[in-house]
Amino acid sequence: MAKDVEQAIVLAGGRGTRLRPLTNNRPKPLLPVLGKPCIEYILSALIDAGIGQIFVACGYRADDLSNALRRFDSKGAEITVAYEDEPAGTAGAVKLLESRIVGTFVVASGDVLADVDMKDLIERHRAKEAFATMALTTVDRPEEFGIVGLDPNNRIVKFKEKPARHEVFSNLVNAGIYILERGVVEHIPEGEMFDFSKNLFPKLMGMGKALFGAPIHGMWKDIGRPSDLIEANIEMASKKGKYPRMDGIDPPVHIGCDTVVESGSIIRRSVLGVSIHVHMGAEIVDSLLMDRCEIGNQCHIEKSALGIGCMIGKGSRLVGCVLDDGTEISPGTTLIGEQLD
Repeated sequence: MAKDVEQAIVLAGGRGTRLRPLTNNRPKPLLPVLGKPCIEYILSALIDAGIGQIFVACGYRADDLSNALRRFDSKGAEITVAYEDEPAGTAGAVKLLESRIVGTFVVASGDVLADVDMKDLIERHRAKEAFATMALTTVDRPEEFGIVGLDPNNRIVKFKEKPARHEVFSNLVNAGIYILERGVVEHIPEGEMFDFSKNLFPKLMGMGKALFGAPIHGMWKDIGRPSDLIEANIEMASKKGKYPRMDGIDPPVHIGCDTVVESGSIIRRSVLGVSIHVHMGAEIVDSLLMDRCEIGNQCHIEKSALGIGCMIGKGSRLVGCVLDDGTEISPGTTLIGEQLD
């Protein structure tokens, strides 16, 4: 039963360099999906599975993450922030917590969108009597992930991290969520950079350990690039989006509280945070706007991600742009494919 797994480690130390400038002022796990930091989705999934003790391994902008976690409703679960002085790799970060691990445990990435059924994964791990179970999902770009080959019993028999396009043998990929027996940690060396995908799993497979794969149930989405973050928000809006019923709103859409959308504006396949003002005749398509932005009359914003407090002058046109918090755009400006700090 899932209830005998009581601990989890959430890895949240990455810098999110491909997401800059959005990660200039926040760590990747705090990027919003429908107004919630993306790390909250995996934390909620773990808590819903009955896990009562969660360690969050932090690195980049750890204080920001720690402060955000204090505001998170853990429903009685104990959440402890663990700081990495130096990057240790995904498995190395777990090794640093070895003395606090007492039995079978979960490891999960805190910087992907994972609104998934953790209890089902744990039960599959138990049913297979696995040493390690890897959550799996399918993607359109398998060359950007660790791809997996399974035998008829779902045992992992082949694994390759970020293959070249001609090396791709499957679109089934590592989702960055693992159910592990405590003995797995003994195979992680101390004091060196060590990753699950690059180092630990190939090592365990070579030793003949029982590694199994299990498909995840629920929503999983990588948010490695701004376009991925936008799409994750839109996909979640299709399931849980809230918005006023008015002309010009074309779902999937989510509009946060205290946001004003004036008449004549169009909001299509987009997510808007709280306290945003969209002036008359503006058009926002396939985009993410974080809190407290102001969009001038007759603006066109498409396939763009705007940080907190951006001010877009009237008649401006932004396509494929990423703007840092507080960016101001003069009226009548046209920007295509720009990243502005």
